[in-house]
Amino acid sequence: MRATSPAAPRLATWIATWFGCGLSPKAPGTVGSIGAVPLHLLLSQLPWPAHALAVVVVALGGIWASQVYASARGEKDPQTVVIDEVAGTVIAMGVVRGAPWFVQLAGLIAFRVFDIWKPGPIRRVERVQPVGAGIMCDDLVAGVFAAVLVWGGWRLLGG
Repeated sequence: MRATSPAAPRLATWIATWFGCGLSPKAPGTVGSIGAVPLHLLLSQLPWPAHALAVVVVALGGIWASQVYASARGEKDPQTVVIDEVAGTVIAMGVVRGAPWFVQLAGLIAFRVFDIWKPGPIRRVERVQPVGAGIMCDDLVAGVFAAVLVWGGWRLLGG
């Protein structure tokens, strides 16, 4: 996908790197997930449908930004792209948004574990084309896995 205006590469960079979080020299994915927490806190104040819509907007915007950014850099999956971590984190934390803070934190941690580990289906969707969709899809699935795990655990423990 090509940028359609002179502002597109700069906008794609800001979105793809989540306002520079992905430029961290150490653990850019974790920094991106931590950078998603303010968005999660904002979205948790909104009705659930608005939160879900925001996740869809982040995912679609992330596909576009990841594609433009990766193409401009000539890389398949640049480590500096962290909008995928933002989307996965917002999913994982969002499903337990009414839970105590430590349960929401467990969502973030579970997401990072699934994102790094990439069991079966998560690794497979990483190959989805175009590149921007592949960058995003594994983290979206990891976010769903983390959400199910943490929500189920919270419910089993009486939440």
